[in-house]
Amino acid sequence: MALYYDTAAVLSSAQGQGSLKSSIYGDAAKKSRPTQIYALISQTAKRDVLLKEVIENAELLKHESKLTPLLALLLCHDHFFVKSGIAAPLKHPLRQAIERNKSRLLSELARARLKRKCASLDALKLQLDADHRRQTRPHPRWMRTNILRFDDGYQPRQMFPKWNQQNSLDQVLEATELSYCHDNHVPHLFAFSPNIELVKTEAYTRGQYILQDKASCFPAYLLLGGQSKEDIGDVLDGCAAPGNKTTHITAILQELGSDGKVFACERDVARSKTLISMVSKAGAANRVQVLAKQDFFALDSTDPRFQEVTHLLLDPSCSGSGILNREDIPQLALPNDPRAATKSSKNDTADQMVGSKKRKRADDVARSPEPIPSPMEEEIPVQATTERLQKLSNLQTRIVEHAMAFPAATRITYSTCSVHEQENEVVVSRLLASRVAQDRGWRLLPRAQQVQGMKEWKHRGCNSGSDSENTLTGDDLDSCIRCLPDDNERTMGFFVCAFMRDDNVQHQERDASSLAARNSLRNDDEDNDEAWEGFE
Repeated sequence: MALYYDTAAVLSSAQGQGSLKSSIYGDAAKKSRPTQIYALISQTAKRDVLLKEVIENAELLKHESKLTPLLALLLCHDHFFVKSGIAAPLKHPLRQAIERNKSRLLSELARARLKRKCASLDALKLQLDADHRRQTRPHPRWMRTNILRFDDGYQPRQMFPKWNQQNSLDQVLEATELSYCHDNHVPHLFAFSPNIELVKTEAYTRGQYILQDKASCFPAYLLLGGQSKEDIGDVLDGCAAPGNKTTHITAILQELGSDGKVFACERDVARSKTLISMVSKAGAANRVQVLAKQDFFALDSTDPRFQEVTHLLLDPSCSGSGILNREDIPQLALPNDPRAATKSSKNDTADQMVGSKKRKRADDVARSPEPIPSPMEEEIPVQATTERLQKLSNLQTRIVEHAMAFPAATRITYSTCSVHEQENEVVVSRLLASRVAQDRGWRLLPRAQQVQGMKEWKHRGCNSGSDSENTLTGDDLDSCIRCLPDDNERTMGFFVCAFMRDDNVQHQERDASSLAARNSLRNDDEDNDEAWEGFE
C-alpha cells in the first residue's frame, strides 16, 4: 500500500516544484520503486476524468470515510485497469474499502463505458489514451544516430526492422504503429513515435544512438557543419555534461575526417562522472579529453593545451524556460468530497451566528472575491525572477567573453534552453559591443554562411522592444536561431547563434552610450552576479 501513499505524497506536495521525474527520483525516502510511482501517475492522468465520474456516481467517498479523493482515484485506477489489481494485501483497510463497493463501482464503470460507446474495457482504454494524446500535443522521441559506433555506415531499417518509415513528422505522430522519419535539418537525426521505451532496445544499450532533443543538436551542427577539416583544429565544449553535445561534436569531426581533439569541461563532481560514462558509451573516449571538476571560466586561455582550439561550444546555465517538453506534475481531476461540502455547510451556519458587522464584511467579500495566491507566487515573487534573469544574463555574457579570448578561436556557438530575450538577444548585443569582440574581430555568423539545415530554419532572433539592451536589428537578428516550444517542429524552446572571428573586417563601435552602459554593467559584475555554481 506504500505505492499509493508515496504517489499521493508526490502529487500533493510537489505541485509547481519541477518535473515529474525529478520529484519522484529525487526523494530517496520513498518506499516504492520510482518506476511504479511514475507509471501510476502517468496512467491515472490519462483516465482521471472517467475515474472521477465513476467515483462520484458510486458515492464511494460518502460510504468510505478513510479514503481521500486522491487515494480513491489512484486505487480505483489500479482496480479497473491493472491486471493484478490493487497492489496491497486483501485485508488492508484501504483495499477493503474498494472491495466493499466493488459491485457499485463496476456498475458505474460499465455505464460510463457504454456512454462513451465502447464495447469493451480495452476499447475504453484506447479511446481515453487517444483523447489524452490529442489534448497534450504529443512530441516525438528524438534520436541521433551515433556514427561513432558504426564502422561501415548504418541503415535504420537494420536497427529497427519492425518500424515503419514515414515521410513527415505529422505522419509519425499520427501513426498507430511504430514509426520514424528522417529529420530535414540535422543529419543522422530521427523522430520516433512518442511513448516508446527506446532505452530498452539493443541499439541503445550498445550506444548506437543517443536520445537528444532536436534543438539540442543545433549547437554542434552550427559550430562544425559544412566546414572542411583544414578549417578546424581542436574543439572545446565548455559546459559538457551530460555529454550529448560533446559526442555530437566528436561524431561530426570523424565524419569530416578531422584529427582534432575535443576538450570537455565539467565543474560538478557527479556530473563529471556522468560525462565520462556518456563519452565512453558513445565510443568517443579516444577523441575526448574530459576535464573533470574543471570550471571553464577558470581555464587559462593561454594554456599551451588550448593553443590549437579553434572552435568552442558554450551552453551555460540558464533559466530553462524553454523546457516545455518536461513532464510537470499533472493536475488531476479529483472527485468531489461530500464530507468537505458538509464541513463547509457547518462553517457557513456558524458564520451566520456572528454579529452584523461580520455579515456585512462577508457580503462585501462575496461580491468582490480576492484571489488566493499559490504557494509558488508567494515564494518566488516577480522581482526575484527578474533579478535572477539579470544575474544569469551577466554571467552568460562573461562566459562567452572568456571564450572569445582563446588565441586560436575562430568560431563559437552560444546557446540556451531559454525563451527570454535577456538570456539570448540581450547577451548577444552585449557581446558584439564588448571590448574583446571589438579588438579581436568577432561578429555573428551570417545566415547565408550557415550550414544548409540551419540556414533553412525559419525561426530567427527577435526584438520585442521591451528591453533597451536588445540592440539587434536586421541581419544580426536573422543570424540568430530560435526554436519555439509550441511550434509544429515539436522541439523545446531554444536559442543558438554562432560568432565568427574575422581579423580583416573593420568593426565600427556601436552606439557609444549603450556601449558605455554595458561596460559599466560588466564592471559591476562582482556586485550583481550570483556565485558561480558551474554549468547545468
